[in-house]
Amino acid sequence: MIRAFIAALLLASLPARAHHAFAAEFDEKRTIKLQGTVVKWALINPHSWIYLDVKDADGKVTSWMIEGGSPNSLLRLGFTKDSLPPGTVIIVDGYQAKDGSNRGVGKDLTFADGKRLFLGGSAPGAEGEAGKK
Repeated sequence: MIRAFIAALLLASLPARAHHAFAAEFDEKRTIKLQGTVVKWALINPHSWIYLDVKDADGKVTSWMIEGGSPNSLLRLGFTKDSLPPGTVIIVDGYQAKDGSNRGVGKDLTFADGKRLFLGGSAPGAEGEAGKK
């Protein structure tokens, strides 16, 4: 009984894993690089979401949803609540959803001035240094 209690305490002290793994939803072979305009940025747990309008060469606009890290992890990586106001043009590197929808997970994003921030999500390599150029 005491051993079970101690084991439970030890397990509870381990860091929690994300509620899903990258491979469950996204395809590492489907890399995406999207340049678009931020429509909305939702800082919600467990993941943030960037809603992005991407215009193709013919002017057709396609809406995308890009998953990022938790609000807490993004703040530690250099974001503020005002980092992505609607109308901001960004480039997002990441991976598309396995189902082929206009949804992806971001690895990093680049602003028009060249400043690059990591998105801190589940994408491979998304845990890099904040503010790297």
